[in-house]
Amino acid sequence: PPGCGKTHLAIGIGHKAVQAGYKVLFRTALALVEDLELAEMKGELKKRLNQLSKYDVLIIDELGYLPMTRQARYNLFQLINNLYEYRSVILTTNKDFTSWGEFFHDDNVAVPIIDRVIHHSHIFMLGGESYRLKQKTGG
Repeated sequence: PPGCGKTHLAIGIGHKAVQAGYKVLFRTALALVEDLELAEMKGELKKRLNQLSKYDVLIIDELGYLPMTRQARYNLFQLINNLYEYRSVILTTNKDFTSWGEFFHDDNVAVPIIDRVIHHSHIFMLGGESYRLKQKTGG
């Protein structure tokens, strides 16, 4: 659910990785997709994918909040595929894996991404009330 600390936890893990000497990049899914689309329009998608592949840890926040174009889904798949087996990826989302086909609008893309994401992974399912709502109501 929203507000339960997913982004906070991902940033904390990223911070510890930086302290341990790893190169870390944090991007929202929307910013990352826009970055890849811009690189593609410039004819530099492969170059940008290679640049992103140099980070030891890539944190992608808020995956699944907004719909993606077909090309955006393909670009994200290429990135995940490039990182698979070589780099660490941290994803935050409010969606469970069963609904990934919906926001990717294509099970042919969702299934291979899920396959690569869950292989060698640690999955944390966070729950509870929103910390933001608790703070607002004084609870």
